[in-house]
Amino acid sequence: MASGTASPGTKRAVRPLDGLRVHKSGPPGPGAGLVAEHLRLLGAEPPSALGSHAVGSHAVGSHVAGSHVVVEGAGFDGLAARAVWSEAAGGLTDEATVQAATGIMAVHGRRDGRPRGIAADYAATATAVLTVQGLLAGLLAQARGGQVAQVSTSADRAGLLAVSQYLAAAGAEEGEAAELAPGGPPFTSAEGTVFELETLDPGAWAAFWRTLGAPEEAIRAGWRPFQFRYATACAPFAEVLHTTVNGCSWERIRYAAEASGAEVCPLRSLADRGIAGAPPWALTSYEASYSSRYSSSTPPLGLPLAGLTVLEAGRRIQAPLSAHLLGLLGAEVVRIEPPGGDPLRGMPPACSGISARWLALNRGKEAVEVDIKSDHDRRRLREMAAGADVFLHNWAPGKAAELGLDREQLAAANPALVYAYTSGWANRLHAALMGTDFMVQAHTGVGEAVRPADEPPAPSLMTLLDVLGGLLGAEAVLAGLLLRERTGNGVRVDSSLLGAADVLTAPALRRLADGRGARRPAGFRRPLPTADGWIAPADSCAVAAAAYDLCELPTAEALARLRAHGLTATAVTADLAALHDDPRFAGSISRDAHGAPAVPDPWSFL
Repeated sequence: MASGTASPGTKRAVRPLDGLRVHKSGPPGPGAGLVAEHLRLLGAEPPSALGSHAVGSHAVGSHVAGSHVVVEGAGFDGLAARAVWSEAAGGLTDEATVQAATGIMAVHGRRDGRPRGIAADYAATATAVLTVQGLLAGLLAQARGGQVAQVSTSADRAGLLAVSQYLAAAGAEEGEAAELAPGGPPFTSAEGTVFELETLDPGAWAAFWRTLGAPEEAIRAGWRPFQFRYATACAPFAEVLHTTVNGCSWERIRYAAEASGAEVCPLRSLADRGIAGAPPWALTSYEASYSSRYSSSTPPLGLPLAGLTVLEAGRRIQAPLSAHLLGLLGAEVVRIEPPGGDPLRGMPPACSGISARWLALNRGKEAVEVDIKSDHDRRRLREMAAGADVFLHNWAPGKAAELGLDREQLAAANPALVYAYTSGWANRLHAALMGTDFMVQAHTGVGEAVRPADEPPAPSLMTLLDVLGGLLGAEAVLAGLLLRERTGNGVRVDSSLLGAADVLTAPALRRLADGRGARRPAGFRRPLPTADGWIAPADSCAVAAAAYDLCELPTAEALARLRAHGLTATAVTADLAALHDDPRFAGSISRDAHGAPAVPDPWSFL
């Protein structure tokens, strides 16, 4: 678009997709319903059926295999999004087989010492969010003068992205810093209250357990696996810590938490929650006068976000993953790190001296060290934000305002900034607990949603919400950028782990509201043992497959037997390091310049 020239739909758009229409064709792909819901929330007209005919200036239907949606109207060319379970002919045909092959079952099951399927449709949910991201990025590219007609993604790529940190660690040059063995929260009180414990402070950890009378050696040895559970998806601390709380009343446990500075959260049921009514993100528009830097005669080259700059001040997973995805889409990402650099760069295991897990979320970013406690460096950061397109952070609630780095302060020099905050609770809870993955899982009923009815509820020690929250954060930023492109306004976007929990548990809550029971039936998505591993039948074949005795057969023979009877199944990946050479992914997993495993980009654009 020429400087000062309106993008498609300028002055009419209140939401980024106002005035656009959605069409769909083909059998439902992974997460199709969620794709339609998010497009509706972003302003698009509801889906209609689409045949093999032209949409806009692009023929759609006859040349696009599988299910797809098309968005068009309001001056945009037709943009098709195609989502499939797998691009390769590897027998990955549904949620169960994708979870099994990509390593999701292996990571989710580490606490229990055996692979477990996630009863919620996690891979399909991630695929849906990635599909909407691709559509928003493609529309943004069109609005900036680019030529994007189609975006494709797949559930197997989404699954690999979800386990990318665990995969990177498994393929690193050195071993884990903490033991990979069964064990971990949640805990249970004397009355049977099941709860999560959270603290990031070793002193608070020790004080909590001392108050309850736990042995000193177990307290000292337990901190490291507890601290590393975010990285390893297990926490093999001494069983005596469980027995200690088993003998304590819930009242005493709450007192110990309050006295020590730790926090505890009882596991809530899905029935306690009710249907979540809030969208997973919020977009607030502020008057500005932004106009695109590109003219129609000089379209941006390369990826949809080429030429845009993202400043990221993120910790752990959620915000860094959001920024990582924006970087994969072409943005220049500048990571704000404390003096001396991000301490997580040195978290083992390493590749060429850099944490493999850190690389999974931060490779390709430029790093700038900023001391946010310094007046001089805060002024410097405001100057950087004045020339940026996006400022993204996940600081504690109120921290940005305290530092003078909230939207109002940064917008004073850059009114058209897209200001993005990825939080834990989105200010939707009074006196909120720590907004960490496992605490949000505990509070929102995720522990019930991810396990079938014959297993006790337990939050996953795989960082389900951090990853899904990162995906939603990137989706929100892309929506904000498109809204800015169409209106010229600055935008604040808010996303959260609570919003991620809402998205993940929504199908279970709908089943509950319909009287069908929130939880999946006994044995749902449970892998079957073989003589040398595990196999996972497709959900539609699970009951029939369970009737076969496969325990004494090698995995290859067990799969052949099921296939001979018309049943679909796949081998469960137990060792994530083996994914690099797994024929089901056709060599799509590479290694970066440091030697760390790198998963494929989740989208392809044409």
